[in-house]
Amino acid sequence: MAATNINRVVLTGNLTRDPELRSTNSGTPVCSLRVACNTRRKDAQGQWVDKPNYFDVTVWGAQGENCATYLQKGRPVAVDGRLEWREWDDPNGNKRQAIDIVADSVQFLGSRDGGENGGGGGRFTPQSDVPADTADFETAGATSGSPSDDDIPF
Repeated sequence: MAATNINRVVLTGNLTRDPELRSTNSGTPVCSLRVACNTRRKDAQGQWVDKPNYFDVTVWGAQGENCATYLQKGRPVAVDGRLEWREWDDPNGNKRQAIDIVADSVQFLGSRDGGENGGGGGRFTPQSDVPADTADFETAGATSGSPSDDDIPF
C-alpha cells in the first residue's frame, strides 16, 4: 500500500504589509502577502508571551487581484493552501532556499475599516462582505398552550 502525501496549511493572522501585485511574463496576476501569526509560549519567568511567526503567501489569478484591491496592512485573513519549497542562486552565486505558502483560498476577516478601530479591544469580528438574505424566513407566531398534532410537520 502506497503512502499518502498530505501538504495542507490553514492559518489565520494579520497582514504585516500591504499586498504586492505583479504579473508573470504571460500576464498572470500574482500577489504576495506576508502574514503574522502569534504562538504563545512561557518565558524564563513562567509568564505567557506571544511570539510572532511570519509567513510568505502567494496568491495567483483573480483571487490575487482581489487581495491586492481589498486588503491592506493589519487586516486579518484566513489562508488555506499548501507549502512549496523553492531554490535559486542569488547574484553572488550562493544557493538560497525558501518555503512559501501557495494559497488555494484567502478569506478576508474583520471589517474593511481596519481591525484597530472596531471597538473590540484589538480583536476583530468576522463579517461577511455579502449581506444575509432573510426574505425566506417567517417570524414564528406565539402559540398558546402545547402544539397539536396538526402543527407537527411529519
